[in-house]
Amino acid sequence: MNKSEIQRLETYLRQKFQLATIELRQRPQKDDSVEVNIGDEFIGVIFKDEEEGETSYAFNMAILDIDLP
Repeated sequence: MNKSEIQRLETYLRQKFQLATIELRQRPQKDDSVEVNIGDEFIGVIFKDEEEGETSYAFNMAILDIDLP
């Protein structure tokens, strides 16, 4: 993903979740996905999929049982 695309996704997530501390970071040696962080905490990955002329993004977030209240 290029910087413009990452910025657009970051803006969308910040507005959707009403959370200004969401940050997207490029992954080393990967151009089809970005890391999603809230502050310094890694929370998931967004994968880009291009198929039949359409682009979509899948947000994958794992929640560990030990993190639940």
